[in-house]
Amino acid sequence: MSDMNGESPTVIGADANFKGELSFDKSVRIEGNFEGHIHSKGTLHIAEGAVVTANVEATNVKIEGACKGNLQVSEKLHMMASAKVEGDLRTSRLEIADGAIFVGNVVVGQSAGAGTSSSMSSSSFRPSSVSQPTPIPRETPRPVEDANRPKPQENRISAGS
Repeated sequence: MSDMNGESPTVIGADANFKGELSFDKSVRIEGNFEGHIHSKGTLHIAEGAVVTANVEATNVKIEGACKGNLQVSEKLHMMASAKVEGDLRTSRLEIADGAIFVGNVVVGQSAGAGTSSSMSSSSFRPSSVSQPTPIPRETPRPVEDANRPKPQENRISAGS
């Protein structure tokens, strides 16, 4: 199992529960549970079945599992079909496979991925407010007239006969 550069990544196994701050320079593959903050000059791979609850700053990120938190990715963020991501994203390049689930705000472009850790502050990267939908009033249904059906005849009775 090697990363995009052909190097073997550090692996946090499927049976691991990690809470805290993780910093690395090359690549890490998370297969278990992680909660905290991740800072990397390399590649973060969140494997299928992994659950990550963290703010992430990395050069490249590949997500197959679940990730909740803000992500600042300087080069490329790739969400595979099995990915479930909730949070705000800033990245230079974004690839989302059919089937991936994403809930949040996204900023894509060269300037978006070139931020520093201060650009991830809660004051500058807060989701915009979303207005609640307004229900549309329904009309009372009326029967449809059948053009082929004969209309009932009116019987008029005169009062003086």
